[in-house]
Amino acid sequence: METRSELRKKCMTILYQMIVYDKNNIEYNVDDVIAEVSPIENEYIKEIIYGVMTYKNELDEVANKYLDGWSIDRLGNTDIAILRMGIFELLYTDTIGVVAINEAVELAKTYSDDSVRKMINGVLDKVYHNK
Repeated sequence: METRSELRKKCMTILYQMIVYDKNNIEYNVDDVIAEVSPIENEYIKEIIYGVMTYKNELDEVANKYLDGWSIDRLGNTDIAILRMGIFELLYTDTIGVVAINEAVELAKTYSDDSVRKMINGVLDKVYHNK
């Protein structure tokens, strides 16, 4: 059985792939992208992926509100995936806020540079305290 942290890493990978496809106008089937990364069907992964897709515009709006002089589309694809997932978890799931922030920061520690990690932490902290 995979941990939530391992599942979040898969979600980040799936969201990253979808961002790349979107930016390059490549058609894709969401379930196929999910299956490539996670062959065994998982409800948590589906909840996160479909949730982020459904609320993408709202998530980006929230991110931009707290990104002080930046916009989410200036971030790298991995950073966008982590940020959208973190904001989604904070606003639309029953994940404990501190856990959602910590998990996103842990992913950013591994996959983003230090300044972006701090930015992600700052944005999620503001989202958490203003929701």
